[in-house]
Amino acid sequence: MSRAVLSIGSNMGDRLAHLRSVVDGFGDRVVAVSPVYSTPPWGGVEQDDYLNAVVVVDDPELAGIDWLRTGQRLEQAADRVREVRWGARTLDVDVVWCAERVHGELVAVRSADPELTLPHPQAHRRAFVLIPWLDVAPDATLEVDGSAQAITDLLDELPAAERAGVQRTELSLAPAAEGSASCS
Repeated sequence: MSRAVLSIGSNMGDRLAHLRSVVDGFGDRVVAVSPVYSTPPWGGVEQDDYLNAVVVVDDPELAGIDWLRTGQRLEQAADRVREVRWGARTLDVDVVWCAERVHGELVAVRSADPELTLPHPQAHRRAFVLIPWLDVAPDATLEVDGSAQAITDLLDELPAAERAGVQRTELSLAPAAEGSASCS
């Protein structure tokens, strides 16, 4: 079994439609979807604000690399162009965290593979990832420097201005009856 936390974002074109394409693209594998947030761009490149969300997916047949490849296919379908690092994009799908079920327990996957580093090496520094993640998994933890840390603690360590820039919208990607899921 594999469960993954995906951070999704868009700041070009029909941003909400691009985010919805991820939920639709993963279909029955989606177990939780956060609210949609408006966030300033991250990384210092001048561009429009993003819509961001977190999607939790689960499938007994898929591994971390499969989540990455599916996300990349969805990015390609949205005409994603990779010209400028941290530049504007129609769709960005990042695998932030992945776990496999071992003896009935979810165990976080670690990977130093350059194609898919797990956990995502910048996730703990990004309020636009941590805040929506808390919506779907309030007790989630993330390994940082070899130690599992509560997402709430990681968020508290970020600058107040970065946290304040992540604004919840009235937009939704999930059916009203959607529940939350435990991620760690």
